[in-house]
Amino acid sequence: MQQLTQIGAWLHRRAENIAALMLAIMFIAFIVQVAFRYLLNLPIGGASELTILMWLWLVLWGAAFVLREADEIRFDFVLALAGHRVRRVMSVLAAVALLFLYGYSLPAVWDYVTFMKVQDTSYLDIPYDYVYSIYIIFAVATLIRYAWLLWSALTDRYVEHAELGGHEE
Repeated sequence: MQQLTQIGAWLHRRAENIAALMLAIMFIAFIVQVAFRYLLNLPIGGASELTILMWLWLVLWGAAFVLREADEIRFDFVLALAGHRVRRVMSVLAAVALLFLYGYSLPAVWDYVTFMKVQDTSYLDIPYDYVYSIYIIFAVATLIRYAWLLWSALTDRYVEHAELGGHEE
């Protein structure tokens, strides 16, 4: 079990590394865009497009693989007032609802993303199916996360302070 935890921690660090790399690329592209536009009076669209693509990928990658349950911002004052059993029921209901919604939408998302191969981005000529493929990755990761949270809530193995934003009772 400890070896599995170590592997998970290693994978989480690599996901953070990839997110940091995307942030660095986005920052460099932004600086290049500003320099070309205002110092050289030569606006370039590729840098702007790369900044937008990196932002899209960074947000969804981070939400899928970097963000932990305790890191999410929630309005959980109702959850915090409830007892342990009610919190478990609320966690089960939320997980089932999200599993249904993401699972139901996944085939349509797949169809849309694969359809978008017919069009490329304006400056970098990246097929849009590559651009939007991060959403499929995000949706599958979210399905796995909420399946695990559902299992944890049903078996009463979830950590309550993770659900309550890191506050101990």
